[in-house]
Amino acid sequence: MKDHLSERCRELSHPDVFQFSVSVFIVVGILVSYLPQHYKIISRRSSRGLSPLFVLLGTISGTASIANILTLPESTRDMRCCKEIGSYPCAAALLGIAQIGVQWTCFFFIMLLFLIFFPRSSLSSEDPSDIDEDTNLPTWKEAILVLAASLTFFVIALFGSIVFANAAPQYIRGWANFLGLLGTVLAAIQYIPQIITTWRLQAVGSLSVPMMCIQTPGSFVFAASLAVRLGPGGWSAWGLFILTGCLQGCLLAMSLGFLWRDRKAVRGESAEGSNGGAVAGDSERTPLLGNGRSETE
Repeated sequence: MKDHLSERCRELSHPDVFQFSVSVFIVVGILVSYLPQHYKIISRRSSRGLSPLFVLLGTISGTASIANILTLPESTRDMRCCKEIGSYPCAAALLGIAQIGVQWTCFFFIMLLFLIFFPRSSLSSEDPSDIDEDTNLPTWKEAILVLAASLTFFVIALFGSIVFANAAPQYIRGWANFLGLLGTVLAAIQYIPQIITTWRLQAVGSLSVPMMCIQTPGSFVFAASLAVRLGPGGWSAWGLFILTGCLQGCLLAMSLGFLWRDRKAVRGESAEGSNGGAVAGDSERTPLLGNGRSETE
């Protein structure tokens, strides 16, 4: 019955259960990894600490990545096979696309939260980690430019892919590779302004460390999954995540260093406070006065 199927479609009609399970796990893992970042911005009601260029380049890079995998001949070939194979094999074949789609959606939501909770003034923040000079803070105009540029590139990628797929299919691989290279370059540049911003603040701010702890090793697992699915011909898709994993690891190490420094400072202050109480305890009257004052403060 399936003799008419191409060799690739026959291969996809019998998906490997283990590989399918791993791919589903990666999709869920990508979604879960972004939730701490979404939650942190919403709970703090501030996106301070996130670089506008980091958000912009990350959104454009994600758009380029989803457009890349949707236009790759290997991906379109697998999508065409869905007409001839069952629902389960089709879902297994398209999990690679779903992975990148979920990642793009999650980062696009970060961009929206960045705009919604964009800090208008450094005086409006009650978090000491948000304290910074106004000259170092992004402006509202920059935040609006992030949205405008992201939507503009989305339209360009969408219509460009439609034109190449229908009017010039012989150049579709070149267009897909261009999008993949663009996504890789932007992903590399993306972390440079965020690293600079985090270094200038000397604090993590609204950047989520749990998100990076999940995503840094997850990037390499994700890349391996795409490499197995797309093969060497899809290098422009999975190569992006190897590079971003390395760069995000650098940002994670810096953030953990700042958190460790701040924790040591808090412990030092607590130790000094307890030592001061012990000295005051040498007097029978001073502790009562000192404790009374400390409780009111």
